[in-house]
Amino acid sequence: MVTIDINCDMGESFGNWKMGRDAEVMPYITSANIAGGYHAGDPHVMDDTVSLAAEHGVGIGVHPGLPDKMGFGRRKIDASPEEVRDYVTYQLGALQAFADRYGMTVRHVKPHGAMYSMLSESADHARAVMEGILDVDDDLIYLATDMNIYEVTQEFDDLRAVFEGYVDLTYRPDRSLIVEQQMEPKATDLVAQRFIDIALDGEVEAENGDVIDVPARSICIHGDGPNAVELLETIHEQVDEHDIRLAPLDEIA
Repeated sequence: MVTIDINCDMGESFGNWKMGRDAEVMPYITSANIAGGYHAGDPHVMDDTVSLAAEHGVGIGVHPGLPDKMGFGRRKIDASPEEVRDYVTYQLGALQAFADRYGMTVRHVKPHGAMYSMLSESADHARAVMEGILDVDDDLIYLATDMNIYEVTQEFDDLRAVFEGYVDLTYRPDRSLIVEQQMEPKATDLVAQRFIDIALDGEVEAENGDVIDVPARSICIHGDGPNAVELLETIHEQVDEHDIRLAPLDEIA
């Protein structure tokens, strides 16, 4: 039997601004990546999201971003490796405080947006963040969004890491993702088949028809997609048919 985690970025609302369908999506996932308050989220949203995860038995991790709510953490900021490390440490500590309230533990770290891009492009920034994570808790799991970052995680003997795949986005032949400015509805059968292909064979079809390796043990679904719940329902049907076990990251890493 193959064991796979389904993760989703959550807690990205703040104030009167609403993002995603957290309450509807949470029952279908095994790990929630919760915004740490820099690119999105606020204390009340963090509390609500942790409470929701606890209610559904979903593992939680921090989804740290650059301090850029106006740009949703997707704009580049000139920051040193040490500064980015401290951004992650700060947001990790904030989420852990809310986790303590509900008897939960922050299990993983998955950087967001321009921060993720920065770590992918600069091994020095990636190493600084990983060293900072280990300084906080050497049991934390790094959820690696691409192979550049995953290869850096392998330099650390004591860092747990899981490679992440995507099924509601399309891959290019070089394993980079085609990121949409605004999520469009996806064909449920196509997304479910991608999930099965990655889970069982570690591969997926790219935009040009090539079959590429995606050795993922965790698969992300975007909760702000217009038909995210329908996609997850179809994936769960396929999971039952193919004898795939769903489990949070701390049971996989």
